[in-house]
Amino acid sequence: MNPRFQQALDGITRVGGVRGAMLVTADDGLVIADTVMEGVRGNAVAALAASLMKRFRRVSAAASVGAPHFLHLQADNGTLVVVPAPNDVLVVTIGSPELNVGLTRLVMMRAAEVMT
Repeated sequence: MNPRFQQALDGITRVGGVRGAMLVTADDGLVIADTVMEGVRGNAVAALAASLMKRFRRVSAAASVGAPHFLHLQADNGTLVVVPAPNDVLVVTIGSPELNVGLTRLVMMRAAEVMT
């Protein structure tokens, strides 16, 4: 794995409650790099994250509010956090219900800066 990608993912996975982190292509949801716990279906999560970001970009444009900078999906058994990065890459984190979303977002935004 590219050392730059590994460094970005390592920073995210150090946050308590993180079950996985990925770099995903925004257009088609393909996994570029990942570090996920066993049992996490990374490919399915990557596809979901890319699909959600595409839809939210369209909705945001229609509402004239600009592009989304952060998506947070809270579910019964966990959470999904997505931050867009340069070069049509998404930084995706899968977390437990107890995930500190604020801290995770900050770390993900730093990771996104590395993608330039």
